[in-house]
Amino acid sequence: MKRTIVDFHRDKEKDWVADLDCGHSQHVLRHRPPFENRPWTTTKSGRRSKLGQHLNCPNCDRFELPSGFQASKRTQEFDASSIPDGLRKAHSTKRGVWAKVHVLQGRLRYTVHPPLAREFLLEPKNGGIIVPEVRHHVEPIGPVRFYLEFHRRK
Repeated sequence: MKRTIVDFHRDKEKDWVADLDCGHSQHVLRHRPPFENRPWTTTKSGRRSKLGQHLNCPNCDRFELPSGFQASKRTQEFDASSIPDGLRKAHSTKRGVWAKVHVLQGRLRYTVHPPLAREFLLEPKNGGIIVPEVRHHVEPIGPVRFYLEFHRRK
């Protein structure tokens, strides 16, 4: 999934890392010699010219919650009859807001729309991760109890 570069930092080996709007980071110049020739990483103006551009984020593709994010709020508990219409229709979280779906009882179908297009069957033993800005919806499969927990950068 394509994500926007919002900043850069150096890692402990002094390699350049792009900070993405999803909360993940990605090396843009790494290893000696570099695997890709990215001369723009060596100057401040070169890096600045890449702000707002996109990089593919394999961590978002794998539905991985970024490190350093923590729970910031949670919804009430929902059951099959109290799921808000907004959750049953395609919707998304805001930029930088991840969520976890915690199923307490029963089963919930979690459908993720393109660009990540997948379908998950969520149960108490396996919850779901909601990626920021990716449209999705949920559908109960019989009786269910669940809640959502939203995560943001610390």
